[in-house]
Amino acid sequence: MNWIIWALLAAFFAGLTAVLAKAGVENVNSNLATAVRTTVVLIFAWAVTFATNPANAVVGISKRAWVFLVLSGLATGLSWLCYFRALQLGEASKVAPIDKLSVVFVVLFAALFLGESPTAKTLFGVALVVGGAVVLAWPDAARG
Repeated sequence: MNWIIWALLAAFFAGLTAVLAKAGVENVNSNLATAVRTTVVLIFAWAVTFATNPANAVVGISKRAWVFLVLSGLATGLSWLCYFRALQLGEASKVAPIDKLSVVFVVLFAALFLGESPTAKTLFGVALVVGGAVVLAWPDAARG
């Protein structure tokens, strides 16, 4: 499968995650809910890793990669804590589009830190994502 299929699957499961998390976080502390979810992800990720990699693959990871993977893990943890709290306080159909504004930050950070140059098409796409997030998260006139 190519990257597009994997990305579509990621989007599908992320959408499913929002709905399942919203149902699961009801009457549960959002930090506790995040810890439960993270434990499941941890066990699942190691199971998949051991099933698809040689046992000694971990020792081959460079120090630089370790630093960035740990920092990425910390960012993911902070993202999940904030996301679960937002789900606890708001509607999943409004929280998820705002969460997808991460696309804007990816384009910005990729330009700043990875030297990627966004094209006009990329910037137009970012503008559409921002517009879509605003439209989806904007309070309905009838509901306030």
